[in-house]
Amino acid sequence: MYKGSCLCGKVRFEITSEIQNIIYCHCSQCRKAQGSAFATNGNVDAEGFKFVSGKNELTGYESSPDQTKYFCKNCGSPIISKNASNPNKVRVRLGVIESDITERPSAHIFVTSKANWENIEGDLPQYETCEPNR
Repeated sequence: MYKGSCLCGKVRFEITSEIQNIIYCHCSQCRKAQGSAFATNGNVDAEGFKFVSGKNELTGYESSPDQTKYFCKNCGSPIISKNASNPNKVRVRLGVIESDITERPSAHIFVTSKANWENIEGDLPQYETCEPNR
């Protein structure tokens, strides 16, 4: 099981399912949402994700049709996003997970949109858009 929370601790959650499809996303939207060079996200089964406290402290932003990003309205920590076309999955921002994560990232995506000051290191595959099979 994984546990996580926002920066101020008002929003707390647990994950009881495997974290799937972990990627580093370098698109401009993720960079703006994270305030960083990239976002590290992973999918979890919706039935394996639950808010322990502070669900009413979340606010959402519809970043694109059918996709809403949720964050703490007190401290601004990004927590999850949901896509209406895939209601069985929740996309979690891995930086808010407090537990050690056993699964590992599989790719860098939207690398042609990366910050010009960033150098991508390592041997993971890099894709101009989404990774194949997604």
